[in-house]
Amino acid sequence: MDQFDVLIIGAGHAGAQAAASLRQLNFPGSIGLLTEEADFPYERPPLSKDYLAGDKSFDAIVLRPPEFWAARDITLLRGLKAQTIDPTRRIVHAHGGVSFGYGTLIWAAGGHARRLSCTGHHLAGVHTVRSRADVDVMRTELETTRNVVVIGGGYIGLEAAAVLRKLGRAVTVVEMQDRVLARVAGEPLSRFYEAEHRAHGVNILLETAVDCIEERDGRACGVRLGTGRVLPADMVVVGIGIVPAVQPLIDAGAECGNGVHVDEYCHTSLPHIYAIGDCAAHINRFAAGARIRLESVQNAADQAGVVAKSIAGTPIVYDSVPWFWSNQYDLKLQTIGLSLGYDDIVVRGDPAARSFSLVYLREGKVIALDCVNAMRDYVQGKALVARGVILERALLGDAGKALKSLL
Repeated sequence: MDQFDVLIIGAGHAGAQAAASLRQLNFPGSIGLLTEEADFPYERPPLSKDYLAGDKSFDAIVLRPPEFWAARDITLLRGLKAQTIDPTRRIVHAHGGVSFGYGTLIWAAGGHARRLSCTGHHLAGVHTVRSRADVDVMRTELETTRNVVVIGGGYIGLEAAAVLRKLGRAVTVVEMQDRVLARVAGEPLSRFYEAEHRAHGVNILLETAVDCIEERDGRACGVRLGTGRVLPADMVVVGIGIVPAVQPLIDAGAECGNGVHVDEYCHTSLPHIYAIGDCAAHINRFAAGARIRLESVQNAADQAGVVAKSIAGTPIVYDSVPWFWSNQYDLKLQTIGLSLGYDDIVVRGDPAARSFSLVYLREGKVIALDCVNAMRDYVQGKALVARGVILERALLGDAGKALKSLL
């Protein structure tokens, strides 16, 4: 059984950055990086954008050159899935009877795409967008695909819809809520993106449920809606969130809810085990002190740095301003902060000009900004969010005034 001073489960942004950060901090011990996938660690955000579109090759989205890992004596354990943890003996058992010992364990396994539960969810032609393998299969099927149904009007669904529409496919987005992006953005942004997608020829069906996926010769051929209407579909793309990959931690006795609970240093309730990235539920002051999971590159990288410093002997707490982005058509959406619990929205600029920002307020404080083709607001808005400043709505809404001038 191989033994590592630090064993990292998951080689996405969080796990890969944790390994790299440890070496940057001159950590001298052995490091193992275990991943279910056979690939070298790579970026996830391009999967629903540039990689799906064919604008970027896989080599262009790897996080580090393959030689990086060997040069820093980081052992990549590819094609292995962690199944159980023995926290007393400090052993991780993977499938195939392989086990690894650890001094410290970093759980960065992320999550798996949530799948439909209706009849036909398993059919060929029904896809999620979570891994390179997922998208590679989609790309091989595009040549024979004319009609696509995207289930879910969140960022993944809309990004995939934009790419597939640009590739000339007929696309319908089916969303159960009364607007797209309902869980993450205010209504002005939702309506703006609905209009943009419709202007590009995407059919958007709101407040619409899916009954089942219809089959022909073992493949999806249509999506039956709750109304009984059937949408023709050569391809179905499911973007309805992720399920945190934490079952081995639950089985080992870790405190879990929507993800594994961690403290401000990213410790789990189990000794010698940290958790970071999409699967880690932490208390976040930018969410009014709620315990949340953040599915973002920012969160993954920053939590990785926090854990690396703790292991290296210079602990710091996690207290980063959240940020996100989404590219759809020629629109670049950049978000700073968390709009959870907002009670007011100020619009800066004119959405009709396709360059504007939404400023989210809670009890008068600036808590977040959504910036569409408005880089300056995004960059300058971080200070407003970090400080939770209170400003007059008229000042915030004046796009002629630079946000930094309001501090």
